[in-house]
Amino acid sequence: MTSAHSLRWRGFVIAGLGVLFLSPDSLLVKATSVTPVVFLFWRGLLIGLSFLVINHLRYGRDLPIQMRRCGKRGLYCGVAFAGSTLGFVTGVKYTAAGNVLVILNTAPVIAALIAWLVWKERLPLRTWILILICVGGASLMAVGEMGGGEPIGLVMAGVAAFSLASNLAVARSRPEADMSVMLIIGAVLVAVTAALFGGAQWPGWRDFGLIVLLCVGFLPVASILIQTGPRYLPAAEVSLFLLLETVLGTLLVWFFLGELPGPLGFLGGSIILGSLAVNGVIEDWKERRALGHP
Repeated sequence: MTSAHSLRWRGFVIAGLGVLFLSPDSLLVKATSVTPVVFLFWRGLLIGLSFLVINHLRYGRDLPIQMRRCGKRGLYCGVAFAGSTLGFVTGVKYTAAGNVLVILNTAPVIAALIAWLVWKERLPLRTWILILICVGGASLMAVGEMGGGEPIGLVMAGVAAFSLASNLAVARSRPEADMSVMLIIGAVLVAVTAALFGGAQWPGWRDFGLIVLLCVGFLPVASILIQTGPRYLPAAEVSLFLLLETVLGTLLVWFFLGELPGPLGFLGGSIILGSLAVNGVIEDWKERRALGHP
């Protein structure tokens, strides 16, 4: 029988790989020159097609059965995935990126509160401390980019944070079902919504190539891995891993586009990486002790 610690490690690996595939997101978004609504249309369309192909390869003719197993909670996960995507891109359009990041960084706390209030899932004190430290570090990274903007941008960033957190919390409530298959519905909703606002336009070959690289190469794998994470870890801990994307994405933008983070950015990133590393060492020690190893 697989031990609880082994399942947690599986969750750590799945969530960590998901964040690695997600990290080029900011870089490739910044590298395109299309309007957000056009970007959203192609993002939703291409990711939806990729989700369909990947899940068909995984489940074949059983894919509709897997989707029905997810039930109403799975449908919510699909809608919340669309909400987090639309909220993030719209938030960045109407307010400073730092404002959006500060609000998004609250996702681990929101996920933990939802799991506690709705499903009575309790987290150990060490995990709460880790969440607060990492949220503080991520907020430091965002401080340098904070600025003005329209209120709608802040509202949509809040929609993105709540959608992300509640999606993972709801997925955690049904670990026996593979909620990642429901991302197909979420991606279609993104494409349809963007099309209604005039996003169904040709972006040009250069931008189309970058969008394909992101939405066929990186995001489908990242999204499926991250959506699978709550089957093995509390939603708050999966959300916590997503803070790593702030660090890795910032480093990639710095390396390829020359946008140098400020001192607070380096400090915040070091806090996140250091805290997660310490947590990993503690988890490894607990696993070894549970197995009777020195």
